[in-house]
Amino acid sequence: MNKIALIISLVFCSIALQAQQSFPKSAKEDKDKIMSEAYWKIWNPKVQTKIDEDIEKYRKSDAIIELTNVPKGATVEVQQISSDFFFGSHIFNFNQLGTHARNQRYKDLFGTLFNSATVSFYWKVFEMQPNRPRFREEYWDTEEYWNKQTDPKNQPHWRRPAPDPIIDFLVGKGLRVQGHPLIWGNRKWQNPNWLLDEMMTPNEKKEMDKLIVERGNLQNYKDGETYTEGYRNMTTQQLEAKFPNYTMKIKQLFEKRIVEISKYYGGRVNSWDVVNESAIDYSKGLMVPGSGLCKSIYGLMPGDYTYEAFQTAKRVFPDNVVLNINDYLNNQAYADQVKDLLKRGCKIDLMGSQMHLFNPQQCLDVAAGKEIQTPEYIWNLMKCLSQVELPIHLSEITITAPGDDDHGRKIQAVIAQNLYRMWFSIERMAGITWWNVVDDCGAPGEPSTSGLFTRDMEPKPSFYALDNLINHEWKTSMTVKADKNGQIKFRGFKGDYKITWTDKSGNQQIMEYHLK
Repeated sequence: MNKIALIISLVFCSIALQAQQSFPKSAKEDKDKIMSEAYWKIWNPKVQTKIDEDIEKYRKSDAIIELTNVPKGATVEVQQISSDFFFGSHIFNFNQLGTHARNQRYKDLFGTLFNSATVSFYWKVFEMQPNRPRFREEYWDTEEYWNKQTDPKNQPHWRRPAPDPIIDFLVGKGLRVQGHPLIWGNRKWQNPNWLLDEMMTPNEKKEMDKLIVERGNLQNYKDGETYTEGYRNMTTQQLEAKFPNYTMKIKQLFEKRIVEISKYYGGRVNSWDVVNESAIDYSKGLMVPGSGLCKSIYGLMPGDYTYEAFQTAKRVFPDNVVLNINDYLNNQAYADQVKDLLKRGCKIDLMGSQMHLFNPQQCLDVAAGKEIQTPEYIWNLMKCLSQVELPIHLSEITITAPGDDDHGRKIQAVIAQNLYRMWFSIERMAGITWWNVVDDCGAPGEPSTSGLFTRDMEPKPSFYALDNLINHEWKTSMTVKADKNGQIKFRGFKGDYKITWTDKSGNQQIMEYHLK
């Protein structure tokens, strides 16, 4: 470890040691000034007690371990070294923060605060030209390149680094790796322009131009195209007849993308968001089994594309790779979609759910005690998704500081602390992933104050709040006494442990143990 890395590592150790006292103490002293009385009536002691009880019930387990050659009554150290629950963030700003010190602090979060990372595989920048996927690092992905940029946001691959060096970094640390996403209909962020520009025949392009009134700016899920009344009245069968080459090509290319990535990484990436945000199409009845095309809200997509994507992924990925579906819809239609896909033989191992408080006013409303993200709302939402009987991953969360000042940052921290506690207490919850870790590093239109760190990588109160939960409150560390049979018993958070004792000969013994 070089001198700079050592200094930064020591700084993070110091931060972690202070976290248990720094944020909770100030929150307790200032809570009436930070959040309204109405807020604390919602997040009242009865609610907090239920959260504590559910955490104890669902996140912990009892251990009975037989040790060898241990004296009766010997003191045994029990130290949890990892959690089965995954706490993550995306790692889209790898080497992109402008200085070596910032980049190192960012990297140091993975393996300390985070045991999971979501890696960017957005198709539009991953494969800017057909058949030229950006797996490997090129010069414009390097720290040297990004440190020279005065306006990094204007670079086409901002927040879209080459995945190979990131995956090597994460695998080297033994962390969970999630690829995001394989298939998504969004034209602004996901699907390359060449899908339309180069995969239609000249005649098909002419026919498509007749169906488009105008091409506008891409916003949200909209594809940026305003279609004629004639297009809106056409059936998918009529569209397939008008665009036969495109119908064939787009299906082949979507399948090729999944197959190509699966062959390249095999089992090195633990988990994939196979399809992102397709429940809206399902809810509108737009994905019809057997169809060649889907009149998606995003534009023309392969017919029944979610089902087809999961069937391809099931065929080509190793069995131990976790296949996820991910969505923001979070309602009965989403639950019904997943149940339908499972019934039709798809392999879906994890159900992603998103929660974004993008607008600063939303967080001010929360602080004022308005009915946004209340415990009852969260319980009901999770009850709806839990009927599918799959583990749930809160895959993308945003909690915006309503003001780039001490007060706004403390509001963010209080909301984060209570929501994380609530989510951690849900029976089927498997993990939580914070989206934009660093301020002013989100996508265009996302808030600039939603990070756990400032743009200079200085920790905010929200970092201290989460660090206290993840690395202190929710991590088991204790000493227990061995009984006459050489057994120890304890109750702890689920995960990997190091058990240490001194045997009858005076030698230190260390045992690894997984509590599930």
